[in-house]
Amino acid sequence: MKYVKYKSNTQSSGDENVFWVTMSDLLLGLVVVFLVLFVFAITGFTQNKINEKETQYEVTEKIAKELEKSNIKVDVDKFSGRIKISDLELFELNSWELSPKGRAYMSKFVPVYLNTIMKDPKVRENISEIIIEGHTDSQAFAGAKTEEEKYYKNMDLSLKRAGSVAQYIVYSNYNGKKAYEKELFKLLSVEGKGPSEPIIVNGKEDYSKSRRVELKITFKDKSILDAIKK
Repeated sequence: MKYVKYKSNTQSSGDENVFWVTMSDLLLGLVVVFLVLFVFAITGFTQNKINEKETQYEVTEKIAKELEKSNIKVDVDKFSGRIKISDLELFELNSWELSPKGRAYMSKFVPVYLNTIMKDPKVRENISEIIIEGHTDSQAFAGAKTEEEKYYKNMDLSLKRAGSVAQYIVYSNYNGKKAYEKELFKLLSVEGKGPSEPIIVNGKEDYSKSRRVELKITFKDKSILDAIKK
């Protein structure tokens, strides 16, 4: 009986060792699988971002060429996809209503800008938003007595100026607009940035360049679109 008992314990111990070795292999395998999936996910995310930047650059370059053909002066950043319009082109000092000069400028700019992106189905179908941002400089706002009041007045002015540009886009009529009008209204977004993103030149803020309205296109996440289609 002692011999049998001893043999039984040895077998049980061996079974336990086999069990733990198997569990270790399983856990190791799961870790490897997780790491592989993680690498694929990161690689795919990076590739999607690269593709998005390439698309953004191509579209912005196309817009820049069309604006140049129409002799419309504007600051185009092809890498960020931003179109920057100085407030001097659009507004009077401390005003958010488009000046006569501003309306004349917008009457030339808007048709070229929007027709370039909205008439191309491949571009239009992948647009997530057309963002209109208002910006001010960081100088003291006229009549502001505290830092809080200065901040609020600048933020309010920047938002109203962006809103004025959006309002002009919504109510203006030009050739080609009717074909994509409903889609356009769903894409427009307005933001007020105040003095939070100043333009720095040679280590100092360029106040005239900081006072601006920017337009930027964002694109849909293609990885999500692909997943939906599957």
